[in-house]
Amino acid sequence: MSTAKKGRRDWELGIGERELDLLTKDMKEAHLGTLAAMHTGAAELVGEIRAADADRRRFLAGAGIAAAAAALALAGGVGAKAYAMAPGASAAAAPSPYQGDLKVVALAAALENQAVGAYGAALKAAGAGRLGKVPPAVGTFAKTAMDQHAAHAKAWNAVLTGAGRPAITGVPLSNQPATLKALGRAENVGAVARLALALEEQAAQTYLFAAGHVSSPAGIRTAASIAPVEAMHAAILHFVLGEYPVPDAFLQTDRAAKPTLLTV
Repeated sequence: MSTAKKGRRDWELGIGERELDLLTKDMKEAHLGTLAAMHTGAAELVGEIRAADADRRRFLAGAGIAAAAAALALAGGVGAKAYAMAPGASAAAAPSPYQGDLKVVALAAALENQAVGAYGAALKAAGAGRLGKVPPAVGTFAKTAMDQHAAHAKAWNAVLTGAGRPAITGVPLSNQPATLKALGRAENVGAVARLALALEEQAAQTYLFAAGHVSSPAGIRTAASIAPVEAMHAAILHFVLGEYPVPDAFLQTDRAAKPTLLTV
């Protein structure tokens, strides 16, 4: 018997399938219960960002009147010529379109895309028989969690596009190569569940982190509406792994993804 086959056989679902189906049903209801607040918060956040952008444009337009005169004077001067002749002189790199609170919004969208991709890859591997026997209830949970992450990503991307920024369509995170590598090494459902648990806990902690670092009240409300669903995903995965999800009195943020993880 190969080591891979033995590893697959050694894994057992840590909860009854009926119980897992019931928890997944509760998860669906919890998600549906947060949709209205999530979409309202996202719409309000777009309004706040648009208003802030309009204020910024008005300020820059006023400042630009004075700056234009100085620029015209400099354009034909020695300073401009010296800059043009300087070895290696080139235009500065374009700044990221995601600044301030939008950096956190982009991070959230990328994390949701990462979770969608992870669950999708796991379901594909299960369908190809690479994870051994997969209980139907596990597949139902994975598909449900994937769909919920997709809904969250859509909400965050609506904020970005509503504010005139590009949507996050891939997974521009520096830890994505390591995540894909771990998925490729997984030989049974337990290994995939352990990886999914890490992603879910990271997402839940990131939303808590965002609540303390985002200046927008609407942004805070949007993150707060999604965080409980992410935490519920994590709790169910603990049960799948045969662990009792003892809640922390205070949720930590030591595993929260920071905006520096974003690569765009």
